[in-house]
Amino acid sequence: MKLPTPAIIALVFFSQFFVMPLTMSPVFADSSKEEVTRTVGSSGLPLPRFVSFRSGQVNVRAGPGIRYPISWIYHRRGLPVEIIDEFDTWRQIKDWQGTQGWVHQSMLKGQRSVMITGALRTLYDDPDSNSRPIAQVEAGVIGELESCNSDDWCQVEIKDISGWIERSSFYGAYAEEVFD
Repeated sequence: MKLPTPAIIALVFFSQFFVMPLTMSPVFADSSKEEVTRTVGSSGLPLPRFVSFRSGQVNVRAGPGIRYPISWIYHRRGLPVEIIDEFDTWRQIKDWQGTQGWVHQSMLKGQRSVMITGALRTLYDDPDSNSRPIAQVEAGVIGELESCNSDDWCQVEIKDISGWIERSSFYGAYAEEVFD
């Protein structure tokens, strides 16, 4: 089923960053506090896992294939999403709001990113809130995730500024996830 041109235009107009069904309200899900049980998908990679959008326009479909209608369109390169299931070359994703849909694997990249959530957040020079603040970041800003330690601090890079932020301040990493 194809969407009529006016419907597509209305969806694209809805937001400069992302498009979602008009029945949804923006609520940030906090995946960092949920217990995550990992399995292995058909690709051999763990499920769930975080990835980011490769493109500035990503069609999310109702099912795994082009025969399924486009449910919504995201307009935000680098946006972090979770892959929660796999079918052939299609990946079922979940966004920061908990909304799910299917995306072709070519629209995703393994590079990790973060999206700042909640209120104005502070980046610090070291993984400690008593260290020197180096920047303040607004909700909705996207950056690259560089590493996370076991003390709930992650190093991120946002617009060429690298700093540390508490894991609860963004969407894009699991609770107690440690990596370099």
